Amino acid sequence: MAFVQNHSLLVMGFMGVLGLIIWTEFNRMTRKYKQVDVNQAVKLMNNDESLVLDVREDNEVREGKIQGAKHIPLGQLDKRIAEIEKSKEKPILVYCRSGNRSAHACATLTKHGFAQVTNLSGGFSAWQSANLPVVKK
Repeated sequence: MAFVQNHSLLVMGFMGVLGLIIWTEFNRMTRKYKQVDVNQAVKLMNNDESLVLDVREDNEVREGKIQGAKHIPLGQLDKRIAEIEKSKEKPILVYCRSGNRSAHACATLTKHGFAQVTNLSGGFSAWQSANLPVVKK
């Protein structure tokens, strides 16, 4: 107790970090979508019924995209969800530049009832780093 009294700022910082770790792990364990690397993504894409969804902004897509990907920027996803409604029961691979925005898109899709949603870990950057094919628009 003497340590806590003498180092209250240090203890509060530790409690804050511990709370963030617990919150992050809880969110990871309760999310309704999967996280895959590029190799697993290729296996998923080999399924003819899968949909690949690019949620990057228009200017990012100019540098290239994964072949066959449907482009809907994250900011427009809620408004344009009807464009992909027919794929509700099919596997969907979602990607952005790094994997962060696509995680938000995955959460949005699961809220709208999409069953098999998957996020590409590392996003388009990981895809390019693995020297996988890219098509220019």
